[in-house]
Amino acid sequence: MQHSLVSAGLLVFSFLLVASLIAAYDGPLYDFTAYTECQAWPEKPLYGGGILKHQPPMVSQNNGKFAIGVYTPAFILYNLTQGTIYCFSSWVRIEGVESALITASLRTDNEMYNCIGTVLARSGCWSFLKGGFVLDSPSDVSILVFQNTDNKVIDISIESGALQPFTEEQWRINQQYIINTKRKRAMTIHVSDEHGDMLEGAEISLEQTSKDFPFGSAIASTILGNLPYQKWFVDRFNAAVFENELKWYATEPKQGKLNYTIADQMLEFVRAHQVIARGHNIFWEDPKYAPDWVQNLTGSELRLAVNSRIQSLMTKYKEQFIHWDVNNENLHFDFYEQRLGPNATLEFFLTAHQVDPLATLFMNEFNVVETCSDEKSTVDSYVARLRELKEGGVYMDGIGLESHFTVPNPPLMRAILDKLAALKLPIWLTEVDISSSQSKEMQAIYLEQVLREGFSHPSVNGIMLWTALHPKGCYQMCLTDDNFRNLPAGDVVDLLLKEWQTGEVEGQTDEHGSFSFYGFLGEYRIMVKYGNRTSNSTFSLSRSDETGHFNIQL
Repeated sequence: MQHSLVSAGLLVFSFLLVASLIAAYDGPLYDFTAYTECQAWPEKPLYGGGILKHQPPMVSQNNGKFAIGVYTPAFILYNLTQGTIYCFSSWVRIEGVESALITASLRTDNEMYNCIGTVLARSGCWSFLKGGFVLDSPSDVSILVFQNTDNKVIDISIESGALQPFTEEQWRINQQYIINTKRKRAMTIHVSDEHGDMLEGAEISLEQTSKDFPFGSAIASTILGNLPYQKWFVDRFNAAVFENELKWYATEPKQGKLNYTIADQMLEFVRAHQVIARGHNIFWEDPKYAPDWVQNLTGSELRLAVNSRIQSLMTKYKEQFIHWDVNNENLHFDFYEQRLGPNATLEFFLTAHQVDPLATLFMNEFNVVETCSDEKSTVDSYVARLRELKEGGVYMDGIGLESHFTVPNPPLMRAILDKLAALKLPIWLTEVDISSSQSKEMQAIYLEQVLREGFSHPSVNGIMLWTALHPKGCYQMCLTDDNFRNLPAGDVVDLLLKEWQTGEVEGQTDEHGSFSFYGFLGEYRIMVKYGNRTSNSTFSLSRSDETGHFNIQL
């Protein structure tokens, strides 16, 4: 990628500008608060209730997609505007059943938004629901309804409801504030002579050489021997995941006939270019993707086969992959658990950790942040599964969110990330793309929304695109054509990569022999000149709330 030449003054000015925007900003600050535990009493409403302040929920007869005659709590909302980002939260309690999935939906003048948030509520305590919506058209009168999705007649109580609107500009300011406080850091360079006297007017030239935040893409065997593809990839990304080449059906298509040749070559490629790689995947619960020979195994034969798979794969690649997706899409499918029992996934995690103790072991799932309409993969379903694994002894785990979007809902995505963040585990967006049902122009628009949400959420540790290039295109979304000319989505990625790097910086030390700048986290190369003296060095800018300091002696 082209490096932008930026003066230190401009960088400091940029930081001060954002800081002053926040200081002078009189709009709402986004509240990341979320709860995953059922509580005896509800907390106070976020944003003081926002536009629901002093408005208790009414009781409404349900005439939507659920059973006629069921009465549910609801809020009447007036004068909702198009394009405004509405963040919604409330506490929910149920009576009549032990637990139930409660869905918040919105009916406007001319449209039904079937899911703007969910919570798996329990009887006798209060559960936290957090979500949001963006309207496609304005609405004079709307109704926000809470419904039980399985049609059972239960009592639903709502407390501490909050609805906070953000304009697009307010949302962007909040995003930029997080980027500046979590993805960047102030740094001061001190230049002195051998006697310790500070040198004024020393010329500083520095450049970010690598980024702390992992941003990458899936690759396939098509990258091997393809020099233009390789150059395009390494010019942009510092992380990779193999699309299919590590999956069981690829490495052992016939029982006992292991073949890691392609995976080895791909690993050599990423290592040669200092690219980190995720391991995807050890097992896949979807029966369609189990090797043919595995589908005929049962009992002890299957158990022996899965143990051999873990031992073979993870021993061979021990400490080579930063993550492993241990059991892919376990919320939607249960091929192995049907045959080996409900503790199969737990055993996979425990065995994998024994073989490679330093790898972070991930659940990886779709339709968690993409939507709340999939009852199999609600945020509370994910939380409950992670808690089961933790209770079973898994402690070095991570949250993988595939992020295959059709139409993103930014405030819902952010709310779900907030709730997952309460678990204090690493969160990665692992397979980001936009459905091919969208035009290439709309793919680009929606992709930018998703990437900005991910990068500006303080608990997201990395982003992976699902854009491996094949002769017939990509899974859903390509960044380039076959000649590596950018498509609209590729333009978005390149612009964001440029926006999220420091580039080159030049300046001079002040009367105190100091030079300050504000940069993205990562590794830097610095050259200092003073008269006929020159010093070349490197330093790291790591996350901290304090200004970093680096001393150079000429």
